[in-house]
Amino acid sequence: MIDRAIQTGLALCSALALIPSGAAAQGAAEPPARPAPAAVPSEKLGAAMREQLDTDAAARAAQQRIEAIDDSTLKMLSEYRRALADAESYANYARQLESQVRAQNEEMASIDRQLAEVETTSREVLPLMERMLDTLKQFVDLDVPFLLAERKKRVAMLEAMMPRADVTLSEKYRRILEAYQIELDYGRTLEAYEAELGEGEEARTVLFLRVGRVALLYQTLDGEETGYWDTESRSWLVDDEYKRDFQEAVTVAKKLRAPEMLRLPLPAPKQAKS
Repeated sequence: MIDRAIQTGLALCSALALIPSGAAAQGAAEPPARPAPAAVPSEKLGAAMREQLDTDAAARAAQQRIEAIDDSTLKMLSEYRRALADAESYANYARQLESQVRAQNEEMASIDRQLAEVETTSREVLPLMERMLDTLKQFVDLDVPFLLAERKKRVAMLEAMMPRADVTLSEKYRRILEAYQIELDYGRTLEAYEAELGEGEEARTVLFLRVGRVALLYQTLDGEETGYWDTESRSWLVDDEYKRDFQEAVTVAKKLRAPEMLRLPLPAPKQAKS
């Protein structure tokens, strides 16, 4: 647009410059019928040129303003699009936060319900654990007397733990169940160990052999005396007939030889009372 205006101005100036020359040539060829028009003053030509230059400068300034407005428009369009993207991102983040808040509120409500249930559970579980512990204590007292000191010590530790406030309810319950599991495992294992037989001055160290819970035998360390626990009379009976069988079973218990059929004194089965 600016270039076209400049070209138009230059053409106008050239035309004005040629007017006197043309008039003079025509006057020389023909006699003048009337007076020749006066030449265009140079002041008017300069004014026309200045006006054209001013027009061109105004056009350039207008073009610059248009380009500046165009750049500003593009910048604002970019900022608008970025603002739309930020708004969508914030909206998604707000939805995520709302979802998290709802989940946290539900979790808090669940915890409140669980706390209320814990109080009820404590009232119900504590008496149950007390009964379980009493049953375990009676069971150890009436069971075959193997590892008696160790088992009674375990029960005593559980009894001392029950009134403690620094031990959680779940820990108390876990340790009672652990004691039950240990007692259950005794019924599935073969074990040989040394311990005291008898009390006071009559106590002596012997080698015990436990076959699950069905048989408990002993033998003196010199191998001269062998006996077993009689569940009927709840007393120890001496029976050297099982001396060799005892020694073979001890090697199996200590895993010095492969398991095999053992001949040991077992209580006769009884008919269940109806």
